[in-house]
Amino acid sequence: MMNYIRKSDTRGKANFGWLDSKHSFSFGNYYDPKHMGVSALRVINDDLIEPGAGFDTHGHRDMEIITYVTEGALEHKDTLGNEFVMRAGEVQRMTAGTGIMHSEFNHSKTDPVKLLQIWIRPNETGLEPGYEQARVEQKGPLTELVTPEGKDGALKMHQAASLSRLMLKAGEVYKLTAASTGYLHLIAGDAAINGEQFGPGDAIGTSDDTELMVSATTNLEALWFDLP
Repeated sequence: MMNYIRKSDTRGKANFGWLDSKHSFSFGNYYDPKHMGVSALRVINDDLIEPGAGFDTHGHRDMEIITYVTEGALEHKDTLGNEFVMRAGEVQRMTAGTGIMHSEFNHSKTDPVKLLQIWIRPNETGLEPGYEQARVEQKGPLTELVTPEGKDGALKMHQAASLSRLMLKAGEVYKLTAASTGYLHLIAGDAAINGEQFGPGDAIGTSDDTELMVSATTNLEALWFDLP
């Protein structure tokens, strides 16, 4: 593909009062055949959950579900017996596999929680359900959060893909190249990428070894997907 541009204000939207969600790809009642995902990346939902509210217990199958909290704290409970609170900067990987039930609630009664919920198709179905959560310390501009091997502090996903966090200070420049398909989603800050301006919630996808030259115009936080 040529560069795939997804601007924040063009994303799908859903607002249920307690939840304000923006969908990078078709999800729920939002459907657009031009935006069905990139490679194995199927969902990026940018969610804001009001204090004390959340998703009641519901089920998933055959999907790698990654949650990255950007503000606040999120309560997680599942049928594997996991009960954890995730705080800003932490990452979670849940393998739905043959089936898992879970709930997610804002841990605070006074402040909203913001998170990215990410779905990646696994490389095989019928996996045993699993769960991991960690705070991965930044090691330079680009730090792996979830990889096929799950080494060096990163969580493990069942796909030939990796998810990394890009952190740049204003004025810094970093070059990104994916072996096959890449996708960069901005969380906070602004950047010029291959000469075009991008801001929070914007994204760009590439393929065929296309380089992305990211020049941060303000302090920048983004997620980089290296996809099959």
